[in-house]
Amino acid sequence: MDERKVPSANLEMNFDGLVGPTHSYAGLSYGNVASARNQGAKSSPRRAALQGLAKMEAVAALGLVQGVLPPHERPHIPTLRAAGYTGNDAEMLTKVAKDDPVLLARVSSASAMWTANAATVLPSVDTRDRRTHFVTANLRAMFHRAIEPPITAGILRAIFRDQTRFEVHHALPSHTADDFGDEGAANHTRFTSTSANDGSFEGVHFFVYGTATNARRAPSKFPARQTRSASERVASLGGLDEARTVFAQQNADAIDAGVFHNDVIAVGNGNMLFCHELAFEDRAGTLDALRRATGGALVVAELTHEEVSLEDAVKSYLFNSQLLTLPDGSMALIAPCECEENPRVKAAIDRVIADRANPLARAIFMDVRESMRNGGGPACLRLRVPLTAHDIARVNPHTMVTPQKLVELRAWVTRHYREELAAADLADPALLRESCDALDELTRILDLGSIYDFQRATT
Repeated sequence: MDERKVPSANLEMNFDGLVGPTHSYAGLSYGNVASARNQGAKSSPRRAALQGLAKMEAVAALGLVQGVLPPHERPHIPTLRAAGYTGNDAEMLTKVAKDDPVLLARVSSASAMWTANAATVLPSVDTRDRRTHFVTANLRAMFHRAIEPPITAGILRAIFRDQTRFEVHHALPSHTADDFGDEGAANHTRFTSTSANDGSFEGVHFFVYGTATNARRAPSKFPARQTRSASERVASLGGLDEARTVFAQQNADAIDAGVFHNDVIAVGNGNMLFCHELAFEDRAGTLDALRRATGGALVVAELTHEEVSLEDAVKSYLFNSQLLTLPDGSMALIAPCECEENPRVKAAIDRVIADRANPLARAIFMDVRESMRNGGGPACLRLRVPLTAHDIARVNPHTMVTPQKLVELRAWVTRHYREELAAADLADPALLRESCDALDELTRILDLGSIYDFQRATT
């Protein structure tokens, strides 16, 4: 047996966001370089959704527990009504397309596909009341994402229904004196003392923020989205042990280079942290604090700026890969195929795998180009949920990925999704009807009930 492999029962679940029917390239995410680069290009919602399902299938085939989170309803008509638009749905879409095409793009965005921003997950073994807590992210930094939290919370409650085992919190208030800018699990990592990372092992929670009242520096080009006060509030909601909680500031230069979330510059799992040397403002202090909190168990694989530049890290989304513990205890990196195509990035991955001081044993390159062109890699598409076997049995089983479920979901995508979508298509009332019909059917496939506004309006 490979000496890096420590057999363990791995009960981490990965819930991937299913790409929605209105997947488009609107360039809405300021500070996200890939999103801006592809603004205005035609997208393929069908191909995007099928690429996401292929990634889910690949992770499930590795022996992990894989689930699926549904898209949000888009265009979001209630947001248009709240903005003062009146008339029937078709009239509103026509009016907003003429008056404010940017608003139309915002209410049509399929950004909920990136479920790393859905919530922060605090497993039961670490919380005060021994329940798994989901703190819905408020995503207040971007208008198109700030409309997601109410539906996200409803979806999570439809999947994690047993309130004796799960607590789904509303998003932190986004318009108060408290500076609660929360982007969810994209700025949160949980470590353990071994390669095992499931919900039966006590963990260390690592929160990375971009700004705080006592921040060392601030980015000068792009905004910092996560605040320290939000991270501290999330930790307090779960009653985490302060001795096993670490807060660190993201490097301001990295944010200005397009590292809008920590998961674009660092990825952690079990007892391993894979990161860039420019990930954190206080590099040495941050790594020392993590090593102390994990009892010296943390293994750090760090790339220098000379080995992989910030530009290459952002372009390839190397650190937005999924770092997973396999059933035999080794780790695999689920990386975008852009990493394999970049010689410097591929060489860096090979070097880390060859270093037997860390548990990473293999890399698997996946085609998620539709998501990548919009600024989200493999890790953006998933929400990591470490659970015990007892708790997994209480998750809505219809949201679990199985061979039969994959066949059903692929057929559903093929029936309902357009092969190609341009910006002008967002004003097409037929697209809204297609999306609502698709989501109505999907809630039956996943046994979610009436989670969407359009469903509740007609019942």
